[in-house]
Order: sequence, then C-alpha cells, then structure tokens
Amino acid sequence: MTLAASSIKYKALIVTTALLTLITPIAAASFGAANISFEQVFSLFTSSILGVDPINSDGTSAITQRIVFELRLPRIMLAFIAGAGLALAGSVLQTVTRNPLADPYLFGISSGASFGAVLVLSFFGSQGLVQQWLAKSGSHLADAILRSGWFNNDAWWSWSSLSLPVGAFIGACFSVLLVLSLSGFGRASQVERMLLSGVATSFMFGALTSLVLYFSSPQAAASVLFWSLGSFAKASWQGLVIPAVVVSSSILIILAFKRQVIAIQAGDETAHSLGVNVSKLRLYMLILCSLITAVLVASCGGIGFVGLMIPHTVRLLFPGQQPILTTALVGGLFMVWIDVLARCLLANQELPVGIITAAIGSVFFLFVLRHRR
Repeated sequence: MTLAASSIKYKALIVTTALLTLITPIAAASFGAANISFEQVFSLFTSSILGVDPINSDGTSAITQRIVFELRLPRIMLAFIAGAGLALAGSVLQTVTRNPLADPYLFGISSGASFGAVLVLSFFGSQGLVQQWLAKSGSHLADAILRSGWFNNDAWWSWSSLSLPVGAFIGACFSVLLVLSLSGFGRASQVERMLLSGVATSFMFGALTSLVLYFSSPQAAASVLFWSLGSFAKASWQGLVIPAVVVSSSILIILAFKRQVIAIQAGDETAHSLGVNVSKLRLYMLILCSLITAVLVASCGGIGFVGLMIPHTVRLLFPGQQPILTTALVGGLFMVWIDVLARCLLANQELPVGIITAAIGSVFFLFVLRHRR
C-alpha cells in the first residue's frame, strides 16, 4: 500500500470513528425494555439541543423523556467512559511492559481493585457489617450516625460514594506493588515475569474476595456478586462525575508523556539513551492505570479483557500508529454496544456485561497466543 493510500485509509477510519461516536448515543438509547424508536430518541436529542420542549412539540411523553435522559443516557455515558478507560489502561500497560498480553484484568489490577471495593461494600455498604452492628447497638451515637445518611447519601462527594473508589484504588495499588515485587523490579527478566506475577496475584485476590463474600451477610453478598460480574444498571448522572474526571485527566497525562511511553516500547536501553527514566515512568504509568481501573471497578464492577482486545484491534486498524484518543473512542464504542447486547440478548432479563466481555476476550486471548507462536 502506497503512502498516499495509507494516509487516505487512516483519515477514513478516523472520520468513521468520529461519526460512530456521534451516532452511537442516539442509536443505543433506542434499545431497551421500553419500546422507543430511533426517531423518538433523535427528536428528544434535537429538541434538547435547540431548547424546545419535546412534550409539546411532537407529542413525546414525559415518561419516554425520563427513560431516555435519566435511565439510558447515563448508562450509555458510563459504558463509554468505562470502555475508554479500560482500553487506555490496557494500551499503556502493553506499551510500558512491552507485553502484548498485558491487561488490567490479567495483570491483577482489576482483582486487587475488586478486593478493595468488596471490603468496603461488605463492611461499610448499605447492607454491610458496620451498619448492621450500628442498628443492633441501640446507642444514641449509632442512631445519630444512621439518621445522618452517612451510608446512603448518593452525592458524588459523600462518604458512600468516595469510599468505594478509594478502597478499590488501595487494593489496585497493593496489587501493583505485589506484582512488581514478584517480578523483580529492576531485573532484566522483569517484563517476562510480570504477566505470570499478575496472573498469580489475580488468583490470590480472587480467593480473598470469595473469602470476604463468604463471611458477609446474604444481602450484601448477593448485591456484591452481581456487581462483581460487571453492570451499568446503577448508572446515574451524579455517579458519572468521578469516572469522567479520572479518565479524562488520565488521557491528558498520557498524551503529555506519550513520547516517553513510546520510547519504552523500543527497549529500556533505547529509552535510557533518550533520557527517559524508565523505572520511574513505568511505576507512574502503572499507578495511573491502577487509578483508572479502580475508579471503573468501583463504578461498574469487574469487566475483563477490554484492555486486551481494543489496543490490538486499533493497532490492526492503524498499523504503525499510536492513536491514544482513537483507542479510547473505540473502547468506549465497543463497551456501549456490549451493554446494548447485554440488555437485549435475553427477554425481560439483563446479562452482566463482564460475562459477555469474558466470553469474547477469552477467544481473543487464544487468538493472540496462537499468532505469537
């Protein structure tokens, strides 16, 4: 393929991705249990942009408007943010470790974040052990704490909203430190040992998570179990604040260090010769990926293999390129349509998103392994 043809193909793919990003929210909002057509959703969007009341202009019911803007659109936005963040984290992990199989899920970061989040949910959640103990104690202080809404406040800045991502981030950081210590930070064999260390760490945190669930109350265990499989069912506009800020800030940070990150892909010695502090940059990128994964795990549970599949797919579509923003867009689009599939695959029932991504990702993982032989 000539340079001109390659440039035309690259621009065509960029334009297609941009158009899909614009059309997807409207198209995805027309799928669900309630029968709402694409035309109705499009009318709601255009009326909202133009500042026209759609109820009076085209007869769209108030219920339809609430379903689209209060239920489906926050869910679509959360799915897009989650897909973009996980794809971005996977791309950075694969670059800084020079391992095409690196992924927040396979690297143990997701398992560590899940363990931290499950601890918070089991002890401090609305059905957690601490609230049950306070309810049984009968003291005036316990009653005051329960009446204050400490455990049930939905504001994004409240304890109940912030404790989950903080717990997940602590678990994810602990997982990263454990992987680095097992792989031998600074050793020549570090990159080759990292994936095996990540798999071992993932199994260990998975066992600890199961142990915590075993000793939790039945109500807390049931809610945590569905959450751990991955779901966007509890998406809300308030709940989008923290994931949106973290993922968008992480994109800006990665773009700022893009040259240094790409230099690591050429080898540690080459990066050192270009003035890059490889050990420090790798550690910072791992912590940043831990933060992204932790916030997304806290918001929508464990969703695996997105960080493995999307960077490979983007590299196939854009050979020789390192399109950070395009990787995020493709990841977001992929997750939105996976969520649509989860909602529509079974009648009157919703599949956890993590089950679908794991089914697709496991086949993709075998495909990558086969082509690396």
